[in-house]
Amino acid sequence: MKIEILGTGCGKCSKATKLIEEIIKEIGVEAEVKHITDLAEIVSRGVMKTPAVFVNGEKKCDGKVPSKTEIRAWFE
Repeated sequence: MKIEILGTGCGKCSKATKLIEEIIKEIGVEAEVKHITDLAEIVSRGVMKTPAVFVNGEKKCDGKVPSKTEIRAWFE
């Protein structure tokens, strides 16, 4: 599973990353977590608000820190 977190490294981006990594460990999913901070790439993917999270190329959320419940649902 490939998880991409797009953002400039702001506090919300860091919080989203921490929550996602926590849930991955809790449920035992093997995933590669990649951080994308390049503004040109972020914009080219249609993201206007960060953080944005993509799972296997599909945008799951943007502009907010996802809840633990939302994150768990991505892996079901």
